[in-house]
Amino acid sequence: MTPFLRMLVATAVLVAAGAAAAAGLNQPGDHRVSLRHGGLEREFLVHVPRTLAPGAAVPLVLALHGGGGDMEHMARDDRYGLITKSDQAGFIAVFPNGFSRLRSGKIATWNAGNCCGAARDRNIDDVGFLRAVIAQVAAQAPVDRSRVFAIGMSNGGMMAYRLACEASDLLRGIMAVAGTDNTQTCSPARPVPVLHIHARNDDRVLFNGGAGAASRDPDLMTDFISVPATVAKWQRLNRTNAAATPILSVPGAICERYAGSAPVQLCVTETGAHSWPGGTKRRGEEPSQAIRANDVMWAFFFGVVSAL
Repeated sequence: MTPFLRMLVATAVLVAAGAAAAAGLNQPGDHRVSLRHGGLEREFLVHVPRTLAPGAAVPLVLALHGGGGDMEHMARDDRYGLITKSDQAGFIAVFPNGFSRLRSGKIATWNAGNCCGAARDRNIDDVGFLRAVIAQVAAQAPVDRSRVFAIGMSNGGMMAYRLACEASDLLRGIMAVAGTDNTQTCSPARPVPVLHIHARNDDRVLFNGGAGAASRDPDLMTDFISVPATVAKWQRLNRTNAAATPILSVPGAICERYAGSAPVQLCVTETGAHSWPGGTKRRGEEPSQAIRANDVMWAFFFGVVSAL
């Protein structure tokens, strides 16, 4: 066989494999998908819940990893618990990979405006990529397009805010954990409900603004916007009530909500530093267990927001 024929056969095998993977997105289980966008080969993981009922359209939750992380880490159930939550609640969980200079896809970041890393510095079209991810999954899986949500940790939470600013036509709501709104411009076509969760003692994205001493290379970061400024911004954009209503108070955490057609909710934990409440992590202060981010997310998205 000539080199040219071998190349044709290899291409055919890759195309067939990609088609088979895509066809499987309507079946329960875990799937790895790649797509080409902006001249780059990008990847994402999809978990279709075990509870998927034939013919039923279900919500989609886009879960964005933190800066320096990757899709496989965000999909680790022992760290974030999102696979278990997907199976319990019945939503499709999608874990895209940010931009990485490594072939492995590790140490990836999102271009969330003023943060972070190579994705920001190279002005990677992450909004376009995530639009393409949602479109591909929705074309191949039973997605309820009226219930598409974005959530993220740290730089991933910042990216969720950028999506709310620039892709509000796709989203029913967002949740940001330990990541404030660091967009450069924000003119959403329609209001987007926002849930923000942050530890008061976050040592990377400081609650009152700035990058903490625990942040890695400062050149990869920014002078982070504060939590109060982020909440005030989305109160204004969503035209919520001026006064917050307390909705949860437990030892170590409080939640309050600014009501409106697109509510803004803030939950603050006293401990946990830079982490996902209810999860686990390998280094640093353990995440707060006073609340579970996944449960708060579910109550907000599929309780408060879906009822509007």
